[in-house]
Amino acid sequence: MSQDAETAPFSLPSSPSRQALAPPLSDSPSPLGLSWVQRLVSIDTTSRVPNLGLIETVRDALASLGIAATLTHDDRGQWANLFATIPAHDGATNGGVVLSGHTDVVPVDGQAWDSDPFQPVVRDGRLYGRGTCDMKGFIGSALALVPEMQAVRLAKPIHLALSFDEEIGCTGAPYMIADLVRRGVKPDGCIVGEPTNMRPIVAHKGINAYRCCVRGHAAHSSLTPKGLNAIEYAARLICHIRDLADAMRRDGPFDEYYDVPFTTAQTSTIEGGNAINTVPAECRFAFEFRNLPTLDPEAIFARVERYAHETLLPQMRREHPNAAIEFTKIAAAPGLDASEQTAITALVRALTGNHETRKVAYGTEAGLFARAGVPSIVCGPGDIEQAHKPNEYVELTQLAACEDFLHKFIRSMSVGAQA
Repeated sequence: MSQDAETAPFSLPSSPSRQALAPPLSDSPSPLGLSWVQRLVSIDTTSRVPNLGLIETVRDALASLGIAATLTHDDRGQWANLFATIPAHDGATNGGVVLSGHTDVVPVDGQAWDSDPFQPVVRDGRLYGRGTCDMKGFIGSALALVPEMQAVRLAKPIHLALSFDEEIGCTGAPYMIADLVRRGVKPDGCIVGEPTNMRPIVAHKGINAYRCCVRGHAAHSSLTPKGLNAIEYAARLICHIRDLADAMRRDGPFDEYYDVPFTTAQTSTIEGGNAINTVPAECRFAFEFRNLPTLDPEAIFARVERYAHETLLPQMRREHPNAAIEFTKIAAAPGLDASEQTAITALVRALTGNHETRKVAYGTEAGLFARAGVPSIVCGPGDIEQAHKPNEYVELTQLAACEDFLHKFIRSMSVGAQA
């Protein structure tokens, strides 16, 4: 897509179909995609649960409309991504724009809900349920408008991308993106529908998560010099990570467009030891840092690793020769820093009428698409403040605004608008 083509005046398609992909769950859903959102929310796709039920439901609904979907599974075979294409009027399937969303949701364990989180319910103009906001509202709205996409003479294709395991570190989408590269599918742009109150987000931080295992040597606590206390050395490394976080908060670099305008780091979980009278032989902890996209995340991790191996480990091995510190990367999602000059940014700004610069601290799969050479932007219904909480909800007005955006988007992709 050229930038001029994308931002050309929009033309209304003639008599678009407003038939939903599947029978509605209520007699007169409003907005149009409400029944699809309800259906998706009613399928428990907590990250620890296989998502094939949802993926196959969508695959079969698309197949009923003559649209073939490609599924990419992980090594377990019970989780899958879905990628489907509504071709251009001339049959072209390359280029075009991806509408992307993740299907997994966070757990509800320990949360006090006023209703069943997997039985969505409308109250006071809001749809409640796990995933209504993050981010099945966007997915359902897009699915409901597939017949309209088919009814329009598209100048370029529209793609649907549904992923798994975004919530545990964006580990599912890379399977799909690698498959697109293998098949030579090259979209021109991507819209990731995370909750932004339908305002464009042009940048977000990267996410980098690690697990560290500190190995010492067990001994009776009355003989502490004969042991090596793994917890104590893990604590020193944790304090070093905090010192790095404090330095980045104090010295930057800074980007004031973010609500947290600097790179952050924190330790999130820790476990070790087995008895109060035993010198602990092992301590395990997890930590993460969220970097501004202008910073190299590997350089930040190298500072942690260098302190562990050059400062702590020699001290530990003077106490016991078999001491060790091991790191495992458990999640990595690159940051996003969309250029205002890209066609997809110009398009979404034109469709929303919003030209403010917004950047966020949370991560999305937009960074993965951008790293693969697909310019990306984030824009979807709902407020991130409602995500992951008990009584998660999306305003029906937000779903309506999303559908209005998608109607305009579909028209912008038509032959008349791109002429």
